[in-house]
Amino acid sequence: MVNRKELNPESSPEAAFGARLRSSRELRNWTQDELAERMGYTGRHISGVETGRKPPTRRFSISADVALGLEGTADTFERAWSEIRHGSLLEGFPEYVGYESRAAEIRVYEVGIIPGLLQTSGYAQVLAESAIQRGAITAEQARERVEFLAERQAALVRTKPPMVLVVMDESCIRRPVGGHEVMDAQLDRLVAFAALPNTVLHIAPYDIGERRTLDRPVNLLTLPDCSVVSYVESQTQGHLERETTSVRPLMTAYHQLQAVSLAQAASVDMINEVRKGTP
Repeated sequence: MVNRKELNPESSPEAAFGARLRSSRELRNWTQDELAERMGYTGRHISGVETGRKPPTRRFSISADVALGLEGTADTFERAWSEIRHGSLLEGFPEYVGYESRAAEIRVYEVGIIPGLLQTSGYAQVLAESAIQRGAITAEQARERVEFLAERQAALVRTKPPMVLVVMDESCIRRPVGGHEVMDAQLDRLVAFAALPNTVLHIAPYDIGERRTLDRPVNLLTLPDCSVVSYVESQTQGHLERETTSVRPLMTAYHQLQAVSLAQAASVDMINEVRKGTP
């Protein structure tokens, strides 16, 4: 083959991605142009990714998975991209996001901060800048986190959007983040979210006391095949689980928490009261 560049997969994660893409393509006896046509790109773009001159994107990776028949497998290009792009994220989270982008239903419980999928860019930026000031992350990692959040939110805007059910501890709306202007816009976003046809929003008020069944953030995804995936996160660790015996108790606790939380209309009323500064 003329001008064939030899690849060194060990030189970088991007190089490993490109080498694997070339190998997968050649295994099917496809030219770069043939793969490009299946993916909606140009042969030159494929060449750039294979040789490491052009970094892969999430859209590119998903297109490669579709073209190569890797959707739903454990070793997708989308997962490889997540590992490249978001190496600073907690273990299990990039894989969780891969499931999230395809979920039929998303259930979220959060304590202390507004859930990521509902955060405004201003709110997310303040949290990232605070982490930089504490020395918890670098400026580059902060930028990646904010961009990654925007990508997660964008992935849920599709022809058949998922049903999104959110339960937030009252502390999420009471905790001021970024000053009045940032919080005002964020609370407006919550009210707008609750008005969508594919969403449900509940506030778990302080006065439910010991009836609060969950004490840390929990994400539960119902996938198109009706299986359920859970993701539970602590300050330093994230854990993805697909085993029914482990996921079912979390789903039960989530439903029990919904039962003692405020109805959506009452939740929106509380958000509006906080926004107006009333007790």
